[in-house]
Amino acid sequence: MTSIDFIKMSLEKSNAWVLGLAKDMQDSPLTMPTSQGGNHPMWCVGHMAYSEANLVSALIKGEENPLAHWKETFGKGSKASGDASQYPAYEEVIEKMEEVRATTIALLETLTEEDLDKPSHAPEEMKDFFGTVGDCLALVSIHFSFHGGQIADARRAAGREPLMG
Repeated sequence: MTSIDFIKMSLEKSNAWVLGLAKDMQDSPLTMPTSQGGNHPMWCVGHMAYSEANLVSALIKGEENPLAHWKETFGKGSKASGDASQYPAYEEVIEKMEEVRATTIALLETLTEEDLDKPSHAPEEMKDFFGTVGDCLALVSIHFSFHGGQIADARRAAGREPLMG
């Protein structure tokens, strides 16, 4: 298995798992995962879409994030709110996440193993995590799975049984 194959498999598997959890919460996307708050599914999915679009567009391609208009709502430093009026429709957010992931996979399929070692467009202070194209792509899957755990917790807070044992 090549590094590209591994990254692609990680992206596809994390996508299936996390979006399965997220779609199951369409009737209650603002459910907080704990009694102390946390990141509800709406924020998680929007944040993952915004962040992945930023990693691929800005840090890998050197272009503007196509979801830049979501920065205040879903970008780094934003916080989950229980006010539904602060968010786009949940279906739209899930659709954007699916579009972003398709774009990421399409980009990955154009790369060679050597391309993974090329420097990214990350600012100097972010080079430790996002210094190469491969770093950016590997961290997309890790980030997705991290927030997927928060969605799983929100599902439990909503009284739902786990989707997987």
